[in-house]
Amino acid sequence: MAALQNSSLHAAATSSLNSSSSVVSKTSADRIPCKSMPFAASAFVSKNLALSSRSLKNFSACSVLQKPTVGISSEISGTAREPSKRGQDTKPTVLVAEKLSEAGLEVLRTLANVDCSYNLSPEELCAKISQCDAIIVRSGTKVTRQVFESSRGRLKVVGRAGVGIDNVDLHAATEHGCLVVNAPTANTVAAAEHGIALLSAMARNVSQASAAMKQGKWLRNKYVGVSLVGKTLAVMGFGKVGSEVARRAKGLGMHVVAHDPYAAADRAHAIGVDLVTFDEAISVADFISLHMPLTPTTNKVFNDESFGKMKKGVRIVNVARGGVIDEEALVRALDNGVVAQAALDVFTEEPPSKDNKLVQHEKVTVTPHLGANTVEAQEGVAIEIAEAVAGALKGELSATAVNAPMVPARVLSELSSYVLLAEKLGRLAVQLVAGVSGVKVVKLTYSSARAADDLDTRLLRAMITKGLIEPISDSFVNLVNADFVAKQRGLKITEEKVPSDGSPGQPLDSIQVQLAHVESKFASALSESGDIIVQGKVKNGIPYLTKVGAFSVDVSLEGSLILCRQVDQPGMIGKVGSILGSENVNVNFMSVGRTAPRRKAVMAIGVDDEPPKETLKRIGEIPAVEEFVFLKL
Repeated sequence: MAALQNSSLHAAATSSLNSSSSVVSKTSADRIPCKSMPFAASAFVSKNLALSSRSLKNFSACSVLQKPTVGISSEISGTAREPSKRGQDTKPTVLVAEKLSEAGLEVLRTLANVDCSYNLSPEELCAKISQCDAIIVRSGTKVTRQVFESSRGRLKVVGRAGVGIDNVDLHAATEHGCLVVNAPTANTVAAAEHGIALLSAMARNVSQASAAMKQGKWLRNKYVGVSLVGKTLAVMGFGKVGSEVARRAKGLGMHVVAHDPYAAADRAHAIGVDLVTFDEAISVADFISLHMPLTPTTNKVFNDESFGKMKKGVRIVNVARGGVIDEEALVRALDNGVVAQAALDVFTEEPPSKDNKLVQHEKVTVTPHLGANTVEAQEGVAIEIAEAVAGALKGELSATAVNAPMVPARVLSELSSYVLLAEKLGRLAVQLVAGVSGVKVVKLTYSSARAADDLDTRLLRAMITKGLIEPISDSFVNLVNADFVAKQRGLKITEEKVPSDGSPGQPLDSIQVQLAHVESKFASALSESGDIIVQGKVKNGIPYLTKVGAFSVDVSLEGSLILCRQVDQPGMIGKVGSILGSENVNVNFMSVGRTAPRRKAVMAIGVDDEPPKETLKRIGEIPAVEEFVFLKL
């Protein structure tokens, strides 16, 4: 699957990729410098486990893996373990649990003892892992909590030879002070080439015709194909793989449009690609090629509703993740002719069952997840992951880290609530953006009674970056890679610290996130300068939203949020509350901010559950409601 990488941060626009927000309007780093410190893993687990489960699943202070003496010293993990039985051998041990090319193994052998043990059962892996400082896996080996517990504190690095880390328990890795790195770039060309191969094979019925001939059938009239030249290809996800597919499709004479909430318009235009909304992309396309990550937002984003918006006879290629397509809905679309053909390299369940309807469907071309399976890509992935693991074992920070070492308990204790506030403000802000112009400039303002030198904002900045990027990307943003990821996407973040009259005993009074020069789904979120502004603070350990645009509000950032702009008049709270109550949607908090009595007001409503679409529609139909937006936090 292609991560949405190497592109400027773009707004989560009016598309199903942003199904986490619903809107109705009636009006028109490079690496971060760090200091080495102990992991304090035991203290973290005992004192801050609740915090970890709430918001810091991938975060920690800038602890770094220190250079090993005997393997990796017990001082790093803060966990005692048995003396080494390796005598004078000072090299760490790397377990390679799935096949890796010789080029990658050579990189590892310059630093470590390499144990190539393939096809281990879960029990065998747990028995062996306590003798290993690092492990490298592909997708077939599951690195579970039991594996980390069985390592008894010795395992310090997990390397995933590929992009996805679904088979690694990130929570357990972080709790055990283990760095997880992946190899997201080496298979880009291979995946793009496979996408083009499937596109061409599907258009000309290559696999079906080949199967017929092997059965002794000569069916020239049955397998009449369609031409690619002059047709419109919609590339859904314009990251590394998506952009490479677009380049190749342009060479085949196709017109290419793309949808990607993070793609840079100037970069797309440079290769002759038009960036459009999700709905526009799928409605104009003759062919659709999927290259988006699988996130809660994109899960089954291609469903009955999406297929209903497509041209009759559209053709679909998926070399991303199976879960972005509702497979049952695709079968229905194939049967009724809305989708003429599909070519799939990925499936919701892999391997799919033998009676899988898509695999058996005559109009579907299938391959067994071959996107990265070329000799060149496999060697590139092997070298990339070997270098990342070797660097981590030497104490270097990796730009491909998907989690980070532990924060000392003292720092977490002080910043815990503010970290959660920072991420939620980022998530809220990006969901308010509309259009395809994109977010390029973000200003963060911290209000504090402390001296500027006394406030380290790196963790807060990283969490805001995480909130802005993760909802519609498969990137894992953490303290190690936050600045790198932001720079990679062309996102310029500036920070300002302003004095407040609060107590110096509290690190912060408020945090404000400002997205410059963007359109908004909720016009009231715009300041006079045309920037989206959201501001929040922590009260009694709970994050609150205190400002949206020019309106002051006071609502807990728990569950989800409905923002309504309305004419300020009696009975509005009751009307909206009654509609939500009739659908058993619990309101946990409500606040109204207004410009003046009987004029404009913004009502912020915290809800425990996502209201049905019909319920939201009823809120929008209240005459005094001018616009509203639903936001998942």
